[in-house]
Amino acid sequence: MKRDPRINAKSVTWGSYLSMFLLMAFVSSATLAVYIAQTGMPESQLFLFSAVGLVVALSAAGCGVFALVRRHMLRPVRRLSEAAQQVAEGDFSVRLAPMRGDGKKDEFEVLFDDFNTMVGELSSTETLKTDFISNVSHEMKTPLAVIKNYAELLETPGLSDSDRAEYTKSIQDAASKMTELITNILRLNRIENQKIVPEIKRYDVCRQLAECLLQFESRWEEKNIEPDFDFEDSAYVNADESLLELVWNNLMSNALKFTEPGGAVTVRERTEGGKVVVSFADTGCGMSAEAQKRIFDKFYQGDTSHATEGNGLGLALVARVMTLLGGAITVESELGKGSTFTVSLPKA
Repeated sequence: MKRDPRINAKSVTWGSYLSMFLLMAFVSSATLAVYIAQTGMPESQLFLFSAVGLVVALSAAGCGVFALVRRHMLRPVRRLSEAAQQVAEGDFSVRLAPMRGDGKKDEFEVLFDDFNTMVGELSSTETLKTDFISNVSHEMKTPLAVIKNYAELLETPGLSDSDRAEYTKSIQDAASKMTELITNILRLNRIENQKIVPEIKRYDVCRQLAECLLQFESRWEEKNIEPDFDFEDSAYVNADESLLELVWNNLMSNALKFTEPGGAVTVRERTEGGKVVVSFADTGCGMSAEAQKRIFDKFYQGDTSHATEGNGLGLALVARVMTLLGGAITVESELGKGSTFTVSLPKA
């Protein structure tokens, strides 16, 4: 088996234990021989006393070796076992401190490092699971409260037709938001658990972009946003068309959501070497450097002022789709000046 490059020191070997045993046996035997010589023991007792002395010497050597084994092997194993028990009981804060004082690493020190890394990952997973449950509960609580409140208002005696229509629309909007949330959660779950097998085919991504973006015409007209589209005549990729449609719809929806009325949204497609590159740029509020690091995390929303317009799952879904299709997505942003999301895919 290949030696771990992190190991730069040796723990005590079996050769060391054998050497220790022989040394202690020799010292005990030599002490016994000196004692016999000094006492002038009769020959009739010499054999029996020598046999007993040899047994004592070997027993002393064995005790010394056991102490060495206990220190260098049993103690770290016991520490590891106790720490593993704590983790099994749900304590993810436990960490194993180094046992060596020279800063070097033997096999046990490397094992401790790996154990600490594993527990750190388990702790992160547990935190993500807790946050996920909390976020889902929060996201579902809001539309449910809206549905409940407006359903009660619909029971108001003498309600006008205009009010009834307004309350009904609010209920429908809240229900649509819940449906979108649940749909995105299921999609993310299927992708992350590799239950979606992409249906790869060769097709023109420029045609698909044009068809997707035209669906947002009413939204950019409503906000008086000037769209700027710049595509090649055609650009072919090998990808799953339905999954990429999710990517374009989410990125365009995001660009329109964060761009103030009168702003601009630019979508450009170009071929660079062996890649088809598509960028979505807006003139919205932009993001801080910290927000850019987390923008593809589930439920993360950098700008909470638009929290009611989404659930923080769209970009997480986009990132995982790009990973599944062998592509990539990056973001460049500056507070107060807007953001640019760039997708790159292998050219067919």
